[in-house]
Amino acid sequence: MNANKLTLRIMIGMLLGILAGYIVHTTAASPESMKDTAGYFTLVSDIFLRLIKMIIAPLVFTTVVSGIANMGDSKSVGRVGFKALTWFILASIASLLLGCLLANLFQPGVGLGMELPETGAATNLATQSLNFKTFLLNAFPKSIFESFSGNQILQILVFSIFFGLAIASLPAKSTESIRKLADEGVHAMIKVTDFVMQFAPVGVFAAMGAAIATNGLGVLATYGKLIGSFYVGLVLLTLILIVAGWFFLGRRVFTLMEMMRSVMLLAFSTASSEAAYPKTMEQLRKFGASNRITSFVLPLGYSFNLDGSMLYQSFAIIFIAQAYGIDMPISQQLAMLAVLMLSSKGMAGVARASLVVVAAVLPMFNLPESGLLLIMAIDQFLDMGRTAINVVGNSIATAVVAKWEGQLGETSDEVIDEIDGIAEDEPLGEEAPAVA
Repeated sequence: MNANKLTLRIMIGMLLGILAGYIVHTTAASPESMKDTAGYFTLVSDIFLRLIKMIIAPLVFTTVVSGIANMGDSKSVGRVGFKALTWFILASIASLLLGCLLANLFQPGVGLGMELPETGAATNLATQSLNFKTFLLNAFPKSIFESFSGNQILQILVFSIFFGLAIASLPAKSTESIRKLADEGVHAMIKVTDFVMQFAPVGVFAAMGAAIATNGLGVLATYGKLIGSFYVGLVLLTLILIVAGWFFLGRRVFTLMEMMRSVMLLAFSTASSEAAYPKTMEQLRKFGASNRITSFVLPLGYSFNLDGSMLYQSFAIIFIAQAYGIDMPISQQLAMLAVLMLSSKGMAGVARASLVVVAAVLPMFNLPESGLLLIMAIDQFLDMGRTAINVVGNSIATAVVAKWEGQLGETSDEVIDEIDGIAEDEPLGEEAPAVA
């Protein structure tokens, strides 16, 4: 299934899901029957997401081990990691500042006149353990099997780095078989990804159907100003990331964005970064980024470079303050951005991570934690957008680091033809063009 056909099928699945969800929402005999029907949609989407999750851990492990084992030495790993983290930090700062700026400009919460809720109003989000000490401790696995079973990408990454460095430090002759096994494991996991992605349009249909059947289209109108201004921010952030990428990649950044179109649609419609991970890795390889860079920088980005989520966090906190008529001076907003910069890192493995971060930061600035209930009803629609932009940020970051390292080859002619719409069908799992 080539990228153009996958994009088309995902779009069709998304539109049919919206239509099916709307029919269920408007024709259900009772709220209970509506929820029951929506549950069947959720069942199908959950099955697809489980298929995705089952390949995340082995895919991260095999690609990271293969990449580092072939990278050479620990100095190369440290150099690549430093460059990647530098980009991540700068992108995070830009995302947070943009969210803060747009929330002050559009003021989506002003005029709502919400009364302060009772102390202890529940949000059903665990926030008490969110701190830097806990994050640092949890970055290191106590059991690799537990990390694999929980799809803890950061923990898997840490173990894979140690394992890959150990292989790289041993004589080539003694590790030839295990290097070959890791390389072949990458190809096998790409083929498994190919099989799983055949079900992507069905999973997208079910995910959209469940969201619309439960909430209806009316919720979009009720929160129109909030949703509209947030998506304006996402568009602006995308343009900023593309411009930043253009300085290093030139016109090829537009080729990359075209190749990521189907991945962004998948991330948007499922609101799942995990669903987009395998396809993002594959498209980066087809773009020309070397395996050793992609396999290291991309999983690192999933823990430290969630640009859309960063924009959302600063935007949401100021929205809640506006909704309750609480003034936040510029000095307090800048302090909030500093706290978000530290507290949000490594939260990718936490369920509803962005909401958890926001809920944890609210009490630090005397804002009602239960104010998060205001946006929970529409968080699915906000999550779709921020997840798609996370894909944009990580794909550009990986390509730029590959360019810095001299590990960015040319995009194959077949991919260029495919983008132009004139290529023949190409298997999803076909090996990427060789690079230096």
